[in-house]
Amino acid sequence: MPSYKAPVDEVMFLLTDVFHIERHNNLPGFADATPDLVGAVLGEAAKFCEDVLAPLNRVGDREGCRRNSDGSVTTPTGFKAAHKQFTEGGWLGLSAPPEFGGQGLPTLLAQALSEFVCSANMAFSMYSGLTEGAVAALFAHGSAELKALYLPKLISGEWAGTMNLTEPQCGTDLGLVRTRAVPQADGTYKITGTKIFISGGEHDLAPNIVHLVLARIDGAPPGTKGISLFVVPKFLPATDGAVGARNAVGCGSIEEKMGIHGNATCVMNYDGATGWLVGEANRGLQAMFVMMNEARLSVGLQGLALSEVAYQNAAAYAKDRLAGRALTGAKFPDKAADPIIVHPDVRRMLMTIRAFNEAARALVLWTALKSDIAHRSEDAGERQAAEDHLGLLTPVIKGVLTEQGFANTVLAQQVFGGHGYVAEHGMEQFVRDARIAMIYEGANGIQALDLVGRKLPRDGGRALRAFLGEVAGAIKEQRADPDMAPYTAPLGKALAELQEATTWLAQHGTADPDHAAAGATDYMQLFGLVALGYMWCLMAQAAKAKAANGTQQRMTQRLATGRFFMERIMPASSAHLARIKAGAASTMALPLEAF
Repeated sequence: MPSYKAPVDEVMFLLTDVFHIERHNNLPGFADATPDLVGAVLGEAAKFCEDVLAPLNRVGDREGCRRNSDGSVTTPTGFKAAHKQFTEGGWLGLSAPPEFGGQGLPTLLAQALSEFVCSANMAFSMYSGLTEGAVAALFAHGSAELKALYLPKLISGEWAGTMNLTEPQCGTDLGLVRTRAVPQADGTYKITGTKIFISGGEHDLAPNIVHLVLARIDGAPPGTKGISLFVVPKFLPATDGAVGARNAVGCGSIEEKMGIHGNATCVMNYDGATGWLVGEANRGLQAMFVMMNEARLSVGLQGLALSEVAYQNAAAYAKDRLAGRALTGAKFPDKAADPIIVHPDVRRMLMTIRAFNEAARALVLWTALKSDIAHRSEDAGERQAAEDHLGLLTPVIKGVLTEQGFANTVLAQQVFGGHGYVAEHGMEQFVRDARIAMIYEGANGIQALDLVGRKLPRDGGRALRAFLGEVAGAIKEQRADPDMAPYTAPLGKALAELQEATTWLAQHGTADPDHAAAGATDYMQLFGLVALGYMWCLMAQAAKAKAANGTQQRMTQRLATGRFFMERIMPASSAHLARIKAGAASTMALPLEAF
């Protein structure tokens, strides 16, 4: 059975030595996040994830969720008790608004918790993750009445939340939504339609489930301009806020999936269910985008989380499995063979995963810090810059981290050889579970198109200029330090290639949009390499300073991992640039009938 140990020390290094969260004590909640408190919170979270959630991961995969004859769903053995322990511990409300029962601590602390939970048990993590997304959407767009009724129960975990977008005939193109909303005299709406692929659509973890549903009010304009967002609870709230009568919404079936079996992915039927409008009529996508963007960042985190737990188990196996001798001579002559970790190709696989994980974790926490600034700063300029960062980096984090995260679970499986292909060691579950992250919340090709088509030109390219300027400034600042050259020189080359790719797309993509579309995925990956490389420069700088203060061994290891990233992973930037500049001609050359 696979094991998991939460990377508490890694997170503490990032929070205290790289991002210096104490410098943001002017933001609400940050003054309370002292190093002692953060360390204690992360330590307790680690225990819960390692001791409670990780052992349930294989249970959830084997048992799956079961739909009963009455339409109710039973989650795998242990999930309900674990969820109760999770909510009673206050973990769901870690960074939620205090006025509705949350603890108000920084979002980046909640993101660190989310990584631990997802690494330990991805299917379990999705239940709470969707509830947190519902909280964000209602907090941003709900009326005072809806907030007062739903937010305290969602934040406490007493009730759960979901997101209902997809229908049989529409996924990415939400303008094709057919679910109807008929206005009633009392101000409510009757919601009728079918939603599919609804994670956590029905379960036994909470007595009520609050569905956020996209639907079209009768007479609304066609396309995305006529979509509204509604709160549709499983049980109608009673006058005292408790669970009341059953609403006309139910689970028609559970999807048979490749992975994440412990999460109930449901077909949901709405048969004139009572719902309440969230925000303005016909502006539901704007309201839902709050939840969607939260979800996209969370899905990017899933790529990192599965990569991390897969790495931990692959590294442990490589140190234990004996096969062959090191090419430079036996390293363990007292044993029948050397452990496979002595072999360069095994090291290549492990270092590839490790170098990604450390940079990806930094990128996630850096972006979580920007989210805190965007939502908590009193400085309008700071908020705007942070919002620009979130808009630009969200598709990159979702697309790049899930793509590489899946690839890394496959690499980790490869380390196990044939033992990785059988269920006993758990590696094949990591591969299966990680695969969905590249698909849902907007397939990665859509993320790339969003980056190139919408995020780059927005506000005259303001967000992009700020990002490029920050990276260039960091390189320039470290130019005089020869010890930083192994990190800054490769990053500088990749940054120049990203700038060249941006110029090429601007010149050729306008004349022929197919050029932009054909190069979008490579552009997103190139952007991701630069972002991850920038994180390595920040970490290398912090590691150098920390090594000088006596923590030499771990910091030296970190610097070596960063050099591996720059020497063995960063050079892919040139290939991405070459593919972008090749344009769309060969991609679009074949006639339709040739396929």
